[in-house]
Amino acid sequence: MDKKELNFILQEGEGLKLEFKESINKLDKELVAFANSEGGRIFLGVTDNGNIKGIKTTNKIKSEIQDIANNCDPKIKIKLEELENILIIHVEEGKDKPYKCKEGFYLRQGPNSQKMKRDEIVELIREVGKVKFDEQLNKEFNFPKDFDKNKFKEFLRRSNISKVIPIKEILINLSFGESFNKRFMLNNSGVLLFAKNPEKFFRQNFITCVLFKGEEKVDIIDRKDFKNDLLRNYEDAFAFLKQHLRLEYEIKGYGPRKEIPEIPYEALREAIINSIIHRDYFEDRFGIFVEIFDDRVEITNKGKLLFDRKELGKISIPRNPLLFDIFHRLNLIEKVGSGINRIKNLVKQRGIKVKFETNDFFRIIFYRPKIDAVEGLVEGLVEGLVETQRKILSLISKNQKISKQELSERIGISTTAIDKNISKLKKKGLLKRIGPAKGGYWKIVERGGR
Repeated sequence: MDKKELNFILQEGEGLKLEFKESINKLDKELVAFANSEGGRIFLGVTDNGNIKGIKTTNKIKSEIQDIANNCDPKIKIKLEELENILIIHVEEGKDKPYKCKEGFYLRQGPNSQKMKRDEIVELIREVGKVKFDEQLNKEFNFPKDFDKNKFKEFLRRSNISKVIPIKEILINLSFGESFNKRFMLNNSGVLLFAKNPEKFFRQNFITCVLFKGEEKVDIIDRKDFKNDLLRNYEDAFAFLKQHLRLEYEIKGYGPRKEIPEIPYEALREAIINSIIHRDYFEDRFGIFVEIFDDRVEITNKGKLLFDRKELGKISIPRNPLLFDIFHRLNLIEKVGSGINRIKNLVKQRGIKVKFETNDFFRIIFYRPKIDAVEGLVEGLVEGLVETQRKILSLISKNQKISKQELSERIGISTTAIDKNISKLKKKGLLKRIGPAKGGYWKIVERGGR
């Protein structure tokens, strides 16, 4: 390793396979965590935020480090590398998992070493020797022919990583690929992120979003199938939800109105990300489904829990640890194992219910609040409107699926007059039709058509 690569790593920050430590204090915990995961490197003499503090490299401290590795149960294989005043400890992935130090069993999750509970230890023992989908090298992917440089540049930008070393070296350091038999290959996580056409390699990489009329899977109002890279699929699925879910408004006095989504956006984001990083990609017959009904939203992925149902929200075992690390680097995951509890807390604050179904699939169900009269919205928009237009907005705020005939009967004017007033509301950017004339619904929007 040269100084240029070191600077890149310090900028990159801690992650699934990188740990910075100022001293050898509690080093055994980090050694065990890496050995129980996919291996990694510990940079001694570096602070948590990537500043070089330095460490005096002597034969004594090297001997102490080796003793710490030997005292783990079973012994952990390490290799030491010196670079100026930094000592790099290379930890191999253990072949005899699980590994234990005097404080217990640890596992690497994202940039942290987490102490394992009984069920996690049992599950690790079960999975010894099993290759995880996201870290498996993809022999079908041709680098650089199938590689999308623009997607890669965007990932670096969003991760705040500068391109200071060659692309292959960056991909290797970020655990996206490696050289094998004189050929550079990406693993599946790299393909899912940076392939020009991910569907060419994984037909199961899709998110299907559907808006149904009513509470059953019968009449479809809108449907989209997203088959791009993981980040774009996530963003497109979230945009679909935002497009079709209602906004309520809080207006106090003469101040600006506050938008309140019927289901907290952060809870929806957590649910989509959860479905992406925890799904079973070995199952190639199913994708992810985001379905909107009149009374609920369901987000479903293939993949049973890796622990007892009773532990949901208490422990977390990533099925795809590299994908977990990717979304953490992008600041799309707040904390290891906190997603389920964050969803629970967010919907509780909003006063709605959420349900988690677990079997061969994992499904999160958000129950939509009933449509109430959103008079604050109407009052905030009625400046310059005639009385008929006020009444139309008021009735629609109570029933998004109200027909023109019903509007005519309720207001006491002809359907032709209703059409003219609706046309004026659309031109003012206050009203929008979602879906076809039959089966669609009205949406009250802000000025400018947002």
